[in-house]
Amino acid sequence: MNRKTLVLPALMGLLAPVLAACGTTPGGGADGGNAIVVGTTDQFVADSETPAPFDPAFAYDTGAWNVLRQTVQTLMHVPRGGGSPVPEAASRCGFTDTRSESYRCTLRDGLTFAGGEPVTAEDVKFSIERVLDIKSDNGTAALLSNIDTIEVRGADEIVFQLATPDATFPYKLSTPVAGILSRDAYEGGQLRGGFQVDGSGPYTMSAETDGDRLVKAVFTKNPGYKGDLKLRNDKVELRSYPDAEAMGKALESGEIDMMARAMSPEQIKDLQDHPKDDIELSEMPGLEIRYLGFNTEDPSVKDKAVRQAMAAVVDRGQIAGNVYGATAEPLYSLIPTSIAGHTNSFFNKYGEPDREKAAAILDEAGITTPVKLTLHYTTDHYGSGTAKEFAALRDQLNATRLFDVTVKGTEWSKYRPAQKRGDYAVYGLGWFPDFPDPDNYIAPFLDEDNFLNTPYVSTAARNQLIPQSRRTADRGAASASFTKLQDIVATDVPVLPLWQGKQYVAARSDINGVEWTLNASSDLQLWELERGSTA
Repeated sequence: MNRKTLVLPALMGLLAPVLAACGTTPGGGADGGNAIVVGTTDQFVADSETPAPFDPAFAYDTGAWNVLRQTVQTLMHVPRGGGSPVPEAASRCGFTDTRSESYRCTLRDGLTFAGGEPVTAEDVKFSIERVLDIKSDNGTAALLSNIDTIEVRGADEIVFQLATPDATFPYKLSTPVAGILSRDAYEGGQLRGGFQVDGSGPYTMSAETDGDRLVKAVFTKNPGYKGDLKLRNDKVELRSYPDAEAMGKALESGEIDMMARAMSPEQIKDLQDHPKDDIELSEMPGLEIRYLGFNTEDPSVKDKAVRQAMAAVVDRGQIAGNVYGATAEPLYSLIPTSIAGHTNSFFNKYGEPDREKAAAILDEAGITTPVKLTLHYTTDHYGSGTAKEFAALRDQLNATRLFDVTVKGTEWSKYRPAQKRGDYAVYGLGWFPDFPDPDNYIAPFLDEDNFLNTPYVSTAARNQLIPQSRRTADRGAASASFTKLQDIVATDVPVLPLWQGKQYVAARSDINGVEWTLNASSDLQLWELERGSTA
């Protein structure tokens, strides 16, 4: 999830991890034997609403992608420190024209799936065409929808012809949606249900389940792996916990060696204020954003004046400071401040929270107040702070007496399908970029077949500005287009950005490589971990 010209100056400064609470006592993981055991609060469910959580044609959330990145290989990948994608399953890739419309890759020699079958260019073609044919309503296919034709030349060469110029295409090929699958293990026209994953990546995976839920994923080093990654361990377990508190207790007891996403703000502050001898807290660059989304066809928010009035009174600073503390900062655009092209479009339009401005917007549009709304949020996907955040939003809006707001929480396995169906007028989501380029904070929300499945359409964005922004490999030259796109969002408010966050990992002090385990896009890179002597 990174971009060619983009180790941006603002991002480069973030790439040096910050360590706190350096310890001297060996770590735990007793139940894992020699495996390094990592905790997560991500919940993985395989049911009628989410039938294929680990199928690259369906999976489109950070938790699922963090499983796929360990197991399914892609043509390209982003180096450990960020920057331009480099070949992974490929030995070389590159544009063959000056318009960024023709992209050619050659596979590595001797590449095989974990079962021993050779990986060929036909498998690459099959895998990507399968995503486009299935066209899941999760929005995964949108990343590859600009592909016009795929041509196979022999066993190891593949050429992608794009419908329009797209300098971001190498980065899209580094995402799990472009994962290479075996034609023997996956069918072309339908999703593969359950938790099984097969690929040519650095690990094979076995799943331990409780009913329809995954409780543990065991990643074992793939002895046949050929690629650009260096594995520093033979086995890693990823264990799912119901909340950050349970995950934290598991770390303190030695049940796990590291806890990744999502630590609670309280846990982070406690480790900062009260360092523990045997646990280290690492702060890493983060590009996560949080926002409210709107079903713009729902009668309660169909008039953009309602959405604009909300934008005029929401106090982002209060939410970031009171709920998340030092781990978050206010965000006034879909594009975060550390990405080139960012402008404070919402602040420029609405300024500081202003009840009178919001009232004038509603009055001019003839909207009767108070406007009755329910704000929906997920209880188990982004961490324990989400419920407090939505309580704060409710209180802010209700305090204006322009709104009559209630909040409702739902577990992720039911929440995301309901949101895609349009069941919610207003809903909260987070976004971890597929690659840290301004395009990936705009197109997934405004382009056709977008992640939100939103009914909102800006023809200027889709037909002119997004295509225009992709025509140059010099991403700084696209800033004028992104300024206009951010202004469109601030005017029409199909989404309302709230805050951007940092990310933290806590690990026992005998675990090395922790600082490389999460990149700026929150991708887990479990191959970086190793158990070693303490400092």
